[in-house]
Amino acid sequence: MAEIRPLKAWRYNSELSKNIDDLASPLFDVVSQKQREALYENEFSSIHLSVPSGENPAENASKKLEEWKQKGIILQDPLPGIYVYYQYFTLPGGSKEYCRKGFICFMRTYDWNENVLLRHENTMPAAVNDRVELLEKTELNVSPTHGLYSDPEFRLEKYMDESMLHPIYETEDYQGVRDVLSVIHDKKVISEFVTMLKPMQIILADGHHRYHSSIHYKNSMKAANPNHTGNEGYNFHLMYFTNGESDDLRILPTHRLVQNLPDFDEAEILKRCEPYFHIKTVDNVYDIHEIILGKKSAFGLLFKENAFKIRLKPDLIDTLEWKFPDSVKELDLTVLHYFFIEKVLGIPGKEQTKSENISFERNFTNCLAKLIKEEAQMALIVKDIPMEQVKNICASGYTLPQKSTYFYPKVICGFLFGSVKENEFQFPHNISF
Repeated sequence: MAEIRPLKAWRYNSELSKNIDDLASPLFDVVSQKQREALYENEFSSIHLSVPSGENPAENASKKLEEWKQKGIILQDPLPGIYVYYQYFTLPGGSKEYCRKGFICFMRTYDWNENVLLRHENTMPAAVNDRVELLEKTELNVSPTHGLYSDPEFRLEKYMDESMLHPIYETEDYQGVRDVLSVIHDKKVISEFVTMLKPMQIILADGHHRYHSSIHYKNSMKAANPNHTGNEGYNFHLMYFTNGESDDLRILPTHRLVQNLPDFDEAEILKRCEPYFHIKTVDNVYDIHEIILGKKSAFGLLFKENAFKIRLKPDLIDTLEWKFPDSVKELDLTVLHYFFIEKVLGIPGKEQTKSENISFERNFTNCLAKLIKEEAQMALIVKDIPMEQVKNICASGYTLPQKSTYFYPKVICGFLFGSVKENEFQFPHNISF
């Protein structure tokens, strides 16, 4: 069961909140170095807590947090609530406006083997360690991870829509997305949310490293506390929940870039492709999305001056030797990583996660720019993965290839912070949900 509870969020004081645009920041795993440097210039930017700078970043964030609390830069809301968060956006090349509706609250931190929170990708130890240290020093969830619940009848949306009649913040973020935040304090309504999610499994859409750090933190604190009850703040994690049945839930593709291969030769790469793929020249590189759309195991292969569509020869899918169930083997990204990255490029699957030859880029135009600048030797253009496939993989207990999903848009950091510090986490005895 998925146990959730409201929180008394820490938020910027009313004067600073008037310029919330200047205080919000991208998540730690998507903020560029250029963005960081610009954001660091604002002494109150949330970047100082989410991606702290200096030789001892976690310690610096802890000191900054205490300073902000003491000076009233951030204040804790006096009443517990569920914070409703809507994101209005359009997709590249389209004019339709979508609205992803969700809410932010605490969820109990479940170990992976409890099968309450289902993941679809693995984590990298270095990234987890950084987040663990930050959590240990600050006892603060700086930004929510993103979880998906299933409600085909959309029973919670009426409460969220009503709350949105009185927004706390409304701003446009770095993605061009309009972000709106409101809060629900009504105890009866909050109980509806708690009851709704109680029997559910939750799919972790984004934030695997941050969630994994909460697992590590919970278990270390539990081991050190002889009076552990399970209700302490360290047992909970801040999460943004959206309905996985919504048509406004969008997953965008993440393309692969290849760089720094020794003795790189375009003609040789194409020759190695021939045993595995049908190869077709593409005259206009900007047509590549339409050319591969709807075609199973089809990808764009781009070089600096030439573009191709490659498509796996159908009879080869049964030769895939990785020990996965069929639902995972038949994924386009599994095909790409096995037949092209392992077989054609010679980078074994077990080395791909850490390979310095592989990087990821969500923006198609950026892929082209890096090829032209010779920052990459080739780009592998992929399609988005359907939500049903994500659900099926999560249910199977297996994970997708690295960087398979990009749930768009990303949530932003700075609207609110969730403390798991005991005296800030607990409610008065006369408040319960």
